[in-house]
Amino acid sequence: MKKFDNKRFFLINIGILILAAGLYFFLIPSDLAVGGITGLAMVLNKFIPMLRVGTIMFIGNVILFIIAFIILGKEFTGYTIYTSLVISGLIDVLDLMVNLKAPLVDDIILNLVYGIMIQGIGMAIILNQGTSTGGTDIVAKIINKYTDFPIGISLLIADVLIVVSSIFAFGIDIGLYAFIGITLNSVIIDKFIAGFNTRIKVVIISEKEREISKYITHEISRGVTLLYGAGGFSNKDKRIINTVVSRKEYVKIKKHIKEIDPKAFIWINFVNEVLGEGFSY
Repeated sequence: MKKFDNKRFFLINIGILILAAGLYFFLIPSDLAVGGITGLAMVLNKFIPMLRVGTIMFIGNVILFIIAFIILGKEFTGYTIYTSLVISGLIDVLDLMVNLKAPLVDDIILNLVYGIMIQGIGMAIILNQGTSTGGTDIVAKIINKYTDFPIGISLLIADVLIVVSSIFAFGIDIGLYAFIGITLNSVIIDKFIAGFNTRIKVVIISEKEREISKYITHEISRGVTLLYGAGGFSNKDKRIINTVVSRKEYVKIKKHIKEIDPKAFIWINFVNEVLGEGFSY
């Protein structure tokens, strides 16, 4: 039986809290339906005010999961179901506890920017843990199944349809702001996910190659690959150390190298993804 991942569960819940805060305090009170099941719930809430946004999200997600099981024949992870249902429930809980009647600030641009930033950070944390919030992800997969559109385009189509519907519910100005929102949201999510996963490729040329390699493998617990080269000026044979580490690990390695070989030549590259046994980030 697979061991329950407490860290992953904790981070997913942190992402849920951040995402819900961005929605409830900035986007929902400003009528900014920036795609997703939340945007659809906001539009429907405009015409069915007796149903809370969170309640509509819950109903919508349940319906979408049922449709997904029937049409797609896919099994969605417990985390995805958990995430989508908890977000909708949390929105309702916040509405009952805070009962916010108006946006925190009057400037719609500020509400859009801060709402999207906060929501995007929360979404990035959730996606980075290998799950999602359901919603239009499911719609995108259905569109993809019956058309030649790739998932990314299918997701954009689903979100654009919701944003267009928001024009009829909240007016053209709000709808146009929402178009900006879905674009900004995708950029923020991509940037934050890349930031979470960024690692450093370190290349080292040193006379103390054995000591440095031993330090990296034994003290840092990272793998090392040795490449063979020659100095362009001296024509001496050299062994070049290659490794991929986190930022914190790089600081330790750099400090150690300075202590044992101040003349060592080091250069680094930032990489967004590393795959392989023992090195999957």
